[in-house]
Amino acid sequence: MAGASHRGARAPDAIGETPDRGASAGRHAGVFQDLLPLALWVVDADGRLAQWSLAAQDLLGHTPEQMVGQDARSVLVPEENRELADRLARTLRTGAAVVARLPVRHRDGTVVDMEMWHCPIADGQGRTGVLAIAAETSAVERMRDALAALEGLFSQSPIGLAMLGPDLRFLRVNEALSRIDGVPVAEHVGRRVTEIAPGAGALESVMRQVLDRGEAVVDFRYISGASDPQRTRTWSCSYAPLLGGAGQRVGVIASLIDVTEGQRAHLEAERARRRLALLAEAGTQMGSTLDLTQTAQEVVRVLVPRLADSADVQLLEEAMAPDETAASAHGVVRRAAAAFTDPAAPADHLAVGMTMQVPPGSVYEQVISAGRPMNLYLGDIAPLIPTPGAEPLREYLYAHVGAARLVPLVARGTVLGAVVVTRTRGREPFDDQDTLLIDELVARAALNIDNARMYSRERDAALTLQRSLMNTSLPTVSGLELTGRYLPAGDHEVGGDWFDAIALSDDRTALVIGDVMGHGIHAAAVMGQLRTAVRTLARRDTAPDQVLRSLDATVADLGDYEMATCLYAVHDPVTAHCLIARAGHPPPLIADERGTVTFLGGPAGPPLGVGRQDREVQRVLLPPHGLLVAYTDGLIETRGTDLDQGMRRLAQALRHPGRPLEEICDELLAHVMPEAADDDVAILVARALPR
Repeated sequence: MAGASHRGARAPDAIGETPDRGASAGRHAGVFQDLLPLALWVVDADGRLAQWSLAAQDLLGHTPEQMVGQDARSVLVPEENRELADRLARTLRTGAAVVARLPVRHRDGTVVDMEMWHCPIADGQGRTGVLAIAAETSAVERMRDALAALEGLFSQSPIGLAMLGPDLRFLRVNEALSRIDGVPVAEHVGRRVTEIAPGAGALESVMRQVLDRGEAVVDFRYISGASDPQRTRTWSCSYAPLLGGAGQRVGVIASLIDVTEGQRAHLEAERARRRLALLAEAGTQMGSTLDLTQTAQEVVRVLVPRLADSADVQLLEEAMAPDETAASAHGVVRRAAAAFTDPAAPADHLAVGMTMQVPPGSVYEQVISAGRPMNLYLGDIAPLIPTPGAEPLREYLYAHVGAARLVPLVARGTVLGAVVVTRTRGREPFDDQDTLLIDELVARAALNIDNARMYSRERDAALTLQRSLMNTSLPTVSGLELTGRYLPAGDHEVGGDWFDAIALSDDRTALVIGDVMGHGIHAAAVMGQLRTAVRTLARRDTAPDQVLRSLDATVADLGDYEMATCLYAVHDPVTAHCLIARAGHPPPLIADERGTVTFLGGPAGPPLGVGRQDREVQRVLLPPHGLLVAYTDGLIETRGTDLDQGMRRLAQALRHPGRPLEEICDELLAHVMPEAADDDVAILVARALPR
């Protein structure tokens, strides 16, 4: 409709004012201001306009100055509707009010359909005039539809709905909200949220924020009945400001939806996701080492704090001890790792390394003997501390722990100990999914601990074998001062590195250093065979290249996958020379008394075990007070590092060769060997003595 852009939300003027008073004509009836734009005009008994409101101007385009004094029938009524207008006028003169839908002419010539209320009114001379109140028909229909929709929403919606005023007191609520609150609809009106639902102060705070900021809040989660898990409900609450016609905030519209089941499903899915993530993380963190203590600590780090508030790993001494001492350790457990998130836990009674005798008939014995886990609650906590003298820990458990689970560490049919996990009273007890996850993690931990246990035994056996086969004490020989060192790769790897010195005829000395590929008992055993073979060949005064040829055949006879490197040298104090042959071994280093360092040049040759090949024999001078340093590759090489860097570090460490040989060896191990060694290390150092 033409002119619609000028039709604002102004209400009609106050009734009973004269038309020539502009201030009165501009006054709006506030009760309609936010609901429906209403036009008002007054027609006297002669049919002339006596008053024209600004709202009428907004709707029909005519100003009060243009309309007052005009014939209303000719200005406003279309010709085709004048007969109808005359009938309405006659009815009004009888004193009856008339409500009708009539077309009215707009200033631009268009016709506007309007809902109109005509009522008789006395004009300035006491005669019967007409008061007309009119609203655009389309606006009335929109308002009628909106009110019907609002009424339907409040009466039929399953969602809890409410309107609250600026003081946050209820103006209207629907039956759904009444059922949610358990309070009748009528008893809501005029009361605050906290009066209906004590403890819902958080909701009132959110609504106050909506009023203050003018911004809606959607899906604010509120939990009711948290003290009773069976009655706990989760609500999705949304709030929007209720605006007046001028945009002012006059209240709040609220909606509440029960999302308890969806929230539970979401939480359960989230818990499942976290469990899977924890299992994946456990796969990378647990078993990363074959160290028994570190493996136990990894178990604790995985369990605490995400799955439990404490974890205590205790291992049976008889399962960990050597066979000859196992009998004396029957029923004794030793704490391998522990973690308590609660600072109130008595640390003195939770120290790693503490032992405890498991009393017969106790919960511990039941779990360990049966190999089955057990849940403990409140009154059952005491059996966790059966040993006298641990009253502070017992009291702590009584006061703070609400649930515990005792899980045996079982691997390959052997019970290795048990893991105790607890939750404090402020946390939910373990549910079925929690216990399944705990048991799975402990089962993995048991396998890792058993691997570490078996590896430790194998390493100890390999180290014992190696020490028995390699006598690290060197003989006193003519013309040389000797020392040597052997160092396994960390605390967990024993390999086949060895060194030796053998006195020969004519005051000569054979110097040997070698490295068998691989680690463990097998590598140590191969090393023992090669060491024995070298000593036998040396005493036959075999030439260095022939010694390596014979060793090559020995290694080849051991199998297709055996390999070793070796350096064999013969020192003659009379000539001060050394004859040196190598089979794939790193070059030895010669340092004179001034600190000039030279690595032996020439090819290293292939390792032992790859086939019978001739070996080059090199003749080098070892001057008085000079050093000959032979070593295995573990001293200068590790994965991902440059071999040349290791050799430079070695040369720098020997720039002061006059120090005692023991100090020189200490320096080499401290500053040349890589911090994270991948291989074991053998060093043989010989100093030429002046004749």
